[in-house]
Amino acid sequence: MIEAVIFDLDGVLLQSEEVWDEVREQLTRETGGEWHSRASRDMMGMSSPEWSRYMNEKLGLPMTPEAINEEVVRRMELAYADHLPLISGAREAVHRLAANWQLGLASSSNRLLIDRVLQEAELTDLFQATVSAEEVKRGKPHPEVFQEAARRLGVEPSHAAAIEDSHNGVLSAHAADMAVVLFPNVSFPPGEEATALSGAVVTHLNQLTVELIQGLDA
Repeated sequence: MIEAVIFDLDGVLLQSEEVWDEVREQLTRETGGEWHSRASRDMMGMSSPEWSRYMNEKLGLPMTPEAINEEVVRRMELAYADHLPLISGAREAVHRLAANWQLGLASSSNRLLIDRVLQEAELTDLFQATVSAEEVKRGKPHPEVFQEAARRLGVEPSHAAAIEDSHNGVLSAHAADMAVVLFPNVSFPPGEEATALSGAVVTHLNQLTVELIQGLDA
């Protein structure tokens, strides 16, 4: 029986993967690093310690991982202050499911950005637990961030449904033994494996209904 629903943030509630991509690429080029075509997909789901280390070691940024993380987050804050890219139907989907289940959030975003986004979107009070991947040892596709969200909600992971957009996100939620609803990321489409592991696929958040979540128990 589904007792809680756990959302991802980037790509599910926020059309932000492109913003992350632009900010990281710009910083890489400005500082003399070498951006490559695999970088965005490689970093999807990584925690901030993981992707900042990746940018230092794999992209060659001449900054410490800590400094990279701080600068990327600063630029993301500025971007969100200028425009918060909420996905159409995000607020309504959260309100709809919050009326029936406890809600959690398991995100690769930094804690500061999670809190800022939920506050600006007026959704903070609807989530009983939120987890940043920087608060656990390993980011997605490892299941730890989803497991921690379930723990904070007080439910078994097998009694939770996860809403994910990315390949690594689906692998993470599935490895945590959660039912998965896939809302495929248009810019970075998940692979066939992620689709096969999902209990349902939606193409718009207005399809994320109470009946759909209840159907995952079947």
